[in-house]
Amino acid sequence: MDSPSQHEQGREGGFRLSAIGPAILLTATSVGAGDILTGSLAGAEAGLAVLWAVPAGVVLKWTLTEGIARWQMATGTTLLEGWVTRLGGWIQWVFLPYLLLFSLVTSGMLASACGVAGAALLPLGDLQSSRVVWATVHSLAGLGLVWFGGYALLKRFLAVCVGAMFGTVLLTAFLVAPGWAAVARGFVPSLPAEGTGWVIGLIGAIGGTMALISYGYWIREEGRTGREGLRACRTDLLLSYAVIGLFGVAVVIIGSQVRVRGQGTGLALLLADQLGSGLGPAGKWIFLVGFWAAVFSAMLGVWQSLPYLFTDFLALRRGGGTAKWEMGAVERSRPYKIYLGCMATVPLVLVRWPVEQLQLAFGLTGAMLLPLLALTLLIMNNRQEWVGREFRTGLVMNIVLVSALLFFAFAGAREILKLVR
Repeated sequence: MDSPSQHEQGREGGFRLSAIGPAILLTATSVGAGDILTGSLAGAEAGLAVLWAVPAGVVLKWTLTEGIARWQMATGTTLLEGWVTRLGGWIQWVFLPYLLLFSLVTSGMLASACGVAGAALLPLGDLQSSRVVWATVHSLAGLGLVWFGGYALLKRFLAVCVGAMFGTVLLTAFLVAPGWAAVARGFVPSLPAEGTGWVIGLIGAIGGTMALISYGYWIREEGRTGREGLRACRTDLLLSYAVIGLFGVAVVIIGSQVRVRGQGTGLALLLADQLGSGLGPAGKWIFLVGFWAAVFSAMLGVWQSLPYLFTDFLALRRGGGTAKWEMGAVERSRPYKIYLGCMATVPLVLVRWPVEQLQLAFGLTGAMLLPLLALTLLIMNNRQEWVGREFRTGLVMNIVLVSALLFFAFAGAREILKLVR
């Protein structure tokens, strides 16, 4: 995690980078392989019928992240600390296995996605072998950058590249869209017979999952508190999720028009060729570089934040927590470095999995966290004795959270019945 002093150093011409620093980190961590690959594959498998899952996911993620910020502004503690101190032992033993599973699947997916990007930019033999080689190279390079703190130096460059990626993806979607009437029909909620898994996967992948919990640590480093802090967080989240939502809609549209089914390893090249047909060779290479920047920056952001969560969990279990640790102590601690090293190496066994299966597993694993977040926020942010009258969740947000729980219960039951039959 970056320190407040690092954000303070980001002032240029009177602009204070820390004013939107958490929004930048949330967007950079959330917009990456999950949005590009899962979104395009969902569009290819289920068509525009799953398009509505993107804004649904964005609204849900905004509500959940606002709830996390609301809890923190009211109590001065992170959500994880609230879980440990307020909800008892059961939540701890639900969260820890989930964190381990999520870290395994997400690290494998990110390494695979970086391998896809590297193979598209500079193939080394056949595409499958090239993906494995580049996945390993990126995994080890990411380990070195996060271990020695190099991410802070690359953050501005990566933010520019992700911005370029955002622009090229939107332009591609505009060029290949089948007709705006068909796009508009995709925003009508439905559950296609063969698309339920992709709907859930999209909701899980678009806008990240663990990034929601990590957001609490980023705003803690900015020193945000009270109502003023909550207003700043809402501005963050509106900016971040507007970008994420537009990006997600664009990649689903692209996937619905480009034949990517069964083309996992060559997916980036197919999308780049589609862009190149409209903009020429320069457009193709801008897309490929932007695609690489998006997935690699997502890897660095996730690898920086998940070991932080693990270290904080261990510290809370011991009756402490990392809130009062001196600056940089978390990143230098043994649990952080051990967890980071495991994330960079163990999940490489998943790289040979088909890209399509790995992306679906990533989306579904991410979606598993959302009903737990919704349930615990309903409990915690509606307890006046915990958050006070001023910070209690309003009716509209409670409706969104309850609707999310009902949706996941319905969709999960539907998938179970399909397996039983």
